[in-house]
Amino acid sequence: MTKKERFAFVLSYFEEHAPNAETELIYDNPYQLLVAVILSAQCTDKRVNMTTPAIFKNYPDVEALSTATFEDLFPLIRSISYPNNKTKHLIGMARMVVENFHGEIPSTVEELITLPGVGRKTANVITSVVHHQPNMAVDTHVFRVSARIGLTTNATTPLQTEKQLLKYIPEEKVHIAHHWLILHGRYICVARTPKCGECGLRPVCKYYHSLVKGN
Repeated sequence: MTKKERFAFVLSYFEEHAPNAETELIYDNPYQLLVAVILSAQCTDKRVNMTTPAIFKNYPDVEALSTATFEDLFPLIRSISYPNNKTKHLIGMARMVVENFHGEIPSTVEELITLPGVGRKTANVITSVVHHQPNMAVDTHVFRVSARIGLTTNATTPLQTEKQLLKYIPEEKVHIAHHWLILHGRYICVARTPKCGECGLRPVCKYYHSLVKGN
């Protein structure tokens, strides 16, 4: 099977079985999504969704967040992983958005990565989810799933994975393919014991054919 054929099967499968896949983070606007994604680093979406309502109640927009003090914001996110750094990042991000971008969340990867707490993955999430730009955010799920299925070959970094995926996924499908791979990794192709028996990608999955079926 060629790489092109494998991608075609995977995309077709997800289009049929998960046509409306989307982020599990709860948000109402780009500001709220950016806050949620910054908080989600090495933390579950479920925990983030339990935490953000209090933040958004106290700081309903980026202007309000830019006036926050560490002492006031920290208690609201102390249950999140790395709360010290994330508190500083959120305040710094908000202040920079107000000062450098007139209070508007930037819409390009290049601008977003200038903000505190925003790396390439976060910037790709924002531009993909909000603006449907063809940017592929690679988290641990996307990295793992892509390698197991065989969508990527010898990719050792998120950027290598991103580039290989973009080579074969049509631009208009990149924004939803990001969610397909994340959700598949979160619920089926899990890290320790992947649920191959429930997986509809078995016919084209390199992991299944080499390690599971071969035993």
